Amino acid sequence: MATFLFDDIIFGPVRSRRLGNSLGINLLPQTKKICNFNCLYCECGLTNVPSSDNLKGMPAREEVRSELERTLNEFIRSNRKIDTITFAGNGEPTLHPSFSQIIDDTIELRKKYIPSSKIAVLSNATLVSKKEIKDALLKIDFNILKLDSAREETIRKINCPLGEFSLEKLIDKLHSFKENLTIQTLFVKGKYKGYSFDNSSDEELKGWLRLLKDLHPKLVMVYTIARDAPIETIEKISEEKLHSIASKVRRLGIPVTIST
Repeated sequence: MATFLFDDIIFGPVRSRRLGNSLGINLLPQTKKICNFNCLYCECGLTNVPSSDNLKGMPAREEVRSELERTLNEFIRSNRKIDTITFAGNGEPTLHPSFSQIIDDTIELRKKYIPSSKIAVLSNATLVSKKEIKDALLKIDFNILKLDSAREETIRKINCPLGEFSLEKLIDKLHSFKENLTIQTLFVKGKYKGYSFDNSSDEELKGWLRLLKDLHPKLVMVYTIARDAPIETIEKISEEKLHSIASKVRRLGIPVTIST
């Protein structure tokens, strides 16, 4: 199925299902996806095995700052609204070697031009074990960290981590965020390479809700696929099912948003 890559450092703003009028920042190359996950539902397509030249094509810190400042200047002059500056793009943004410094630059420019806006990062959370990454995420408004299942087996089926991965270690790091944590979960079902998956099943939800109760994030975002995915055998979850899942989260006393 058709997928796409973002072909600019700064893109949008787009009307985000979760973040309002969102100005995007892509820290990855414009011609390829770089990620340490290979999620079957990713709108940017499947991930090639990481190689030694993956850093090639990433924009320099100075280039990101310059492009962001130029864009914010244009928006201020035209009186256009930006609700959120969102790090997303062609893969995992925290893989950029200057990620923490770019976050500092963005906080500075946000304060100068659009102090009422928020800063968000969409991440798979695998690099939060690095102090500089965690510290950077703790400085922003929404560190939106992926947790598609409470079972490592399911994560390996749906998210397909590349390289070393331990759900137990990841959960331990998520605990360290305490109240400054937003969890995002994409619910999906399907078949791939001879196995089936459905992270919205009753059994899956029981473990996921138990984990949310333990982590108690400040917000949970639940959604399903909205664009083409690289695997044709993937199915989106119904809106009715998403609302049912959200109601279970609310009963834990945790705020939740739904995107359909």
